[in-house]
Amino acid sequence: MTTKSQKFQLYDDPAQMEPLLPGEHQLAPLLEQAHDLQKEARSLAGQGSPADLRQLLRAMNSYYSNKIEGQHTLPFEIESALRNDYSRDADKARRQRLALAHMETERAIETGWSGWSGQQVWSAQMVKDIHQDLFARLPDADRVLPEGDVLMPGALRDREVSVGVHAAPAHAAIGAMLARWGGFYGGVRRGELQIVAIAASHHRLAWVHPFRDGNGRVARLHTHLALGAQGLTNGLWSPLRGFARSHEAYYAHLAAADEPRAGALDGRGNLSERALMAWIGYVLALCLDQVRFMAGLLDMAGMKDRIAACLAFEESVVRQGVRSEALRALHYLLLTQAELERSEFKALLGLGERLATAQVTALLKRGLLATDSPHGKLRFGVPQHALRFYFPNLWPEAEATT
Repeated sequence: MTTKSQKFQLYDDPAQMEPLLPGEHQLAPLLEQAHDLQKEARSLAGQGSPADLRQLLRAMNSYYSNKIEGQHTLPFEIESALRNDYSRDADKARRQRLALAHMETERAIETGWSGWSGQQVWSAQMVKDIHQDLFARLPDADRVLPEGDVLMPGALRDREVSVGVHAAPAHAAIGAMLARWGGFYGGVRRGELQIVAIAASHHRLAWVHPFRDGNGRVARLHTHLALGAQGLTNGLWSPLRGFARSHEAYYAHLAAADEPRAGALDGRGNLSERALMAWIGYVLALCLDQVRFMAGLLDMAGMKDRIAACLAFEESVVRQGVRSEALRALHYLLLTQAELERSEFKALLGLGERLATAQVTALLKRGLLATDSPHGKLRFGVPQHALRFYFPNLWPEAEATT
C-alpha cells in the first residue's frame, strides 16, 4: 500500500517518470487501437471541408479547454469577442480574452506543424513556446495568480507545487525532466507506436507540471500539435472536445496515472504501468470516437438537404433577407471548396442584379457567406447559428445559445 508520505515524495530524477511507455508485451491491444485511429483519421484528414469550419472548430476547442479548467465562456461570448465586443463584466471579459488567445495559439500551431521537424515538435522549447504564445496574448492583469504574482509567459516554475495528492517534480529538475520527455517520445518510430506515445506523453507532461499555471492547456495544445504533425487531423478534429465531454474520466485517468507502481505485477518503472495503459486506452478510444463523429458530419451526401433546411429557417423565421434560391450557389461553394468572384456567385443565384446583390449582402450579414474584404471573393461560411443545421451535435452548447 502507498503511504501518504510516499505520495508526497519530491521527484527530482527523470527516471522517476518511468515507464514512459508500457512494456512491449503489453502494447498489442493499444497498437490495435492506434492502427484503427491512424487509418480512419488519415481518411478524414484527406476530405475536403469548408475553410471557415476550422475557425469555428478553434472556437469550439477553446470553449472546451476553458470548460475543463473551470473557466467557462459561453459560445456566444466567444463569437462576440471575435467581433471585439467584450462583456462589461471584468471576469467574463478576461475569459473572453483567454478564449481568443487559445484560438490564436491553436491557429499558430496549425500553421506551423507541417514545417516543424519531429525534434522541434518534441523539444522542451516547443512546450515553452506554446505557453509563451498563449499567455503573452493576455494583459498582465489577466495573468495574476492566486498568490498575487503575475504568470510569466514561457517561464518554467521556480517553486514546488502540489496538484491534489500529486507533488509535482522539484522545480530544479524540470529542465532534465522535459529533456527526457522530449528525447524519448520524439525518438519513437512513426506509425502506430508514435500514436500510442502521443497519448502517453500528454500525461507525462502534465505530471511534470513545468509551469506555475496553464499546464493542462499546454498539454492539450501539444497533443493537438503532435497529432496534427503526424498528418492525422488536418485541423478537422481534436481530442479537446472529447476530453471536456468526459471530463470526469479525463481527470480520473490522469490522477490514476500519477500513482506510484502498485507492486511487482504493475510494471518495472516508478509509476503505475497499469494506470498508464488505462490512460492511453482512454485517449485512443476518445480520439477514434471524435474522428468517426466528424467523418459522419462531413459526409457531403447529406449537406444539400442540411443547407436547404437552414435556408428555409432563415427565410421563414429569421427573415433578414436570405432566400431559398441561394441553395444551389451555396452547395456549389461547399462541394468545390472554391472562392468565387461576386459576379460569379450572383450568376449562380439565377436572380436579377438588384436581387442578387441584396442576397449576397444578406448572406454575408448572416455569416452564410464569408469574405476577407468588402469586395473580395466569396466562400462558404459556417456561423454558429447554422451549426444545428450544418453539423448537428458538433457543439451542442453553441446550438443551445443561438
